[in-house]
Amino acid sequence: MKPGLGVFVLPLALLGGCMLGPDYQRPPLEVPQSYRGQLGSGEAASFGDLPWWEVFSDPVLQGLVQQALTNNLDLRQAVARVEQAQAQVKVVHSPIFPQLGYKAGAARVSGPVVTQTSIDSVTYNTYAGSVGLSWELDIWGRVRRATEAAQAEMLATEDFQRGVMITLLSGVATGYFQLLALDRDLEIARETVGLYRKTLTLFKDKQQGGAASLLPVNRAAAQLANAEGNIPQLERAIADTENLLSILLGRAPGPIPRGEKLTAHSAPPSIPAGVPSQLLERRPDVRQSEEQLIAENARIGVAKANFFPSLSLTGLFGGQSTHVNSVLNGSSTIWGFGAGLVGPIFSGGKLTGEYEAQEARWKQAKANYEQTVLNALAEVSNALVGQEKLREVRVQRERAVNELASAVELSLDRYLVGLASYFEVLQAEEQLYASQQALVQTQVSQLTNIVQLYRALGGGWQHDLPSSAPSARAD
Repeated sequence: MKPGLGVFVLPLALLGGCMLGPDYQRPPLEVPQSYRGQLGSGEAASFGDLPWWEVFSDPVLQGLVQQALTNNLDLRQAVARVEQAQAQVKVVHSPIFPQLGYKAGAARVSGPVVTQTSIDSVTYNTYAGSVGLSWELDIWGRVRRATEAAQAEMLATEDFQRGVMITLLSGVATGYFQLLALDRDLEIARETVGLYRKTLTLFKDKQQGGAASLLPVNRAAAQLANAEGNIPQLERAIADTENLLSILLGRAPGPIPRGEKLTAHSAPPSIPAGVPSQLLERRPDVRQSEEQLIAENARIGVAKANFFPSLSLTGLFGGQSTHVNSVLNGSSTIWGFGAGLVGPIFSGGKLTGEYEAQEARWKQAKANYEQTVLNALAEVSNALVGQEKLREVRVQRERAVNELASAVELSLDRYLVGLASYFEVLQAEEQLYASQQALVQTQVSQLTNIVQLYRALGGGWQHDLPSSAPSARAD
């Protein structure tokens, strides 16, 4: 390189530390000190910090979750997306380094040779080989801003992967609890069928003895038939739920093992939610939306840099000869160095439009981030309120079941001594069956509400994350 050219290039190269565009700052958010529905003030400890195997204590459920984390196909796709994003960072960041390549060729050429007396046609071979260097100096930070955006997109895909994990964990746990609830419904249905058969026999005996009409027998028979019809419906629902769980486990439809019964699972008396500001760092969807905002913020710098010229350095070293063994001889050497400056003068508003469009995309990403935070706060609040209210509902429904069970026994006793009609017996039995079903729904709602709260708090992804490359930002 000539000294004069070096004097011109060096000051520009030193400007490589300058990057156009705003540095990212998290938008100010009005995050409350505690969640609505939270008992007491916000505490540092949070239910979302627990590993999933401590939240889901049933060993069978733990095994199902582990199978899902290993075999689920949606999660495999998410892992592949992370790998793709990590590779894309390398692609975007590569122009920051000089690009070195080689070129070789051979040709047979025929052409005229002019002498003082004639023009002759000559055929000859030519061989060439060279190494080329090109390097665009990142004076305005265009490449570094593009790399920053790619890194943010990579981290967003990692957070998406974590979100898939949380969805998978909650889906398996919710499906498992619903399966236990269906098992309990089936158990109650069979017990009810037995009770209705006993009642039908009692009515038949009275009718055959002339102490009652055929009407109670017909009503009791219809009641029994309806109860028996519920059993195949529940068995079908159990098979459907098992098939859905099988898909989450990444295997063909089949039976699902059970552990503890529904009645053995009890909701904890209180669950610490932590402080709302933790959601900004824990929930994958919040983190993902912020990473996307970071990416759009960095692309503003790329759009700004496009207004300014780019400086490229090029170099060439090699040889060219009509003989292969002479390509690398000193007399056949070819070389060259240079610098090029390219920049826009007039683009018809293209660059301005691209910059304005990028600012609009940043505004969209900012609004999406703020909306995601609000949704997260609402989901936690809903789950906390649900935890408290479902506890109250369960107490009352357990009381209703106990009272109606006593009412059934009392009505049968009264019917046997002629103090109650058949209608009183059938009504008490139907009310007991409905109350038992309602209690089961409350019990499973309590368990699934715990799963929803754990998911809303961003729990579940911190442990046993499927293998992927480190997510640390490049400097």
